[in-house]
Amino acid sequence: MTSSTQLSNRQFRLKTRPSGRVTKDNFDFVEEKIPELQKDQILVRTIYLSLDPTNRIWMSDMEQYLPPVQIGDVMRGLGIGKVVQSKNSKFKEGSYVSGVLGWQEYVVSEGRGAWPLTVLPKLPGLTLEIMAGAAGMTGLTAFFGLFEIGKPKEGETLVVSAAAGAVGSIVGQLGKISGMRVVGIAGGEEKCNWLRDELKFDAAVDYKSPNWKQQLEDATPDGIDINFENVGGEIMEAVYKRMNLHSRFVLCGLISGYNDTDDSKSRLSIGPALMKRIKIEGFIITDYVQKFQEAATKLIMWMVAGKIKHKETIIEGLDKAPEALNLLFDGGNIGKLLIKVSDP
Repeated sequence: MTSSTQLSNRQFRLKTRPSGRVTKDNFDFVEEKIPELQKDQILVRTIYLSLDPTNRIWMSDMEQYLPPVQIGDVMRGLGIGKVVQSKNSKFKEGSYVSGVLGWQEYVVSEGRGAWPLTVLPKLPGLTLEIMAGAAGMTGLTAFFGLFEIGKPKEGETLVVSAAAGAVGSIVGQLGKISGMRVVGIAGGEEKCNWLRDELKFDAAVDYKSPNWKQQLEDATPDGIDINFENVGGEIMEAVYKRMNLHSRFVLCGLISGYNDTDDSKSRLSIGPALMKRIKIEGFIITDYVQKFQEAATKLIMWMVAGKIKHKETIIEGLDKAPEALNLLFDGGNIGKLLIKVSDP
């Protein structure tokens, strides 16, 4: 077995807080020796790094649900890795784990903390890509946002923005499982066709089309009962205007404003919420950590049954992480966006 002190670790450390788009200049890409493991520590080799809109929030010093990444610290990031060395009886060498690994090739951890490492189950057909997305934090975000806050009912209309993205694509399929009319909002003909033809959404609105607002009206003739909001801005406002009496507004993300210092684009008039008794509720996935296992089991069952399909956009190489993150804001990915750091 190779000693950890014979290994080196490449990592991104936050150098400056981005203003607008993220670039490599916002980071120091450094290489350092890995220290010898102490009692109860494990050494994890990162395989897949999850790129998520929340990464952009963590880089800023805005008020948020976790402390911002500090200047000089390793960039925070979720991922899946393999335990290559262990001095902790809870983690066997060769097992796969998920959790906060950071933008780096290796991480030394005790596996505890606010976001502990989780040993992944070994199930037929359950690939690491699925565990990093559809059956992982992505799928769980979709699950809890829709079922805990949205409270779907058969025959209602669900609208999902960023519907061809990691969370949105799962939300829409969960809506179909629940017997809803599902309308996805996405950018471009390819994504809209994927939503309709592969994921069986009832309608898809192409926000890049000049008449997208008319498309939204045509797709929601009976109004909107649940809005699963991922985008914010003008798209959110257009959906908000079509919401029904006692409808639910699930606030998952406001991705259109994460690179914008002017947060006024994400503001809504509160009047309609009062008159229509709209329930508006934001959530963070860690709110439901005690229910993760139950929800993941349901997601996996639906996937095995062919009721949930998934797709990943995989970028090779840790060094590509900063530029690749911008794909989320440019609409350059379909499904889950992953960085492949090393081979399984």
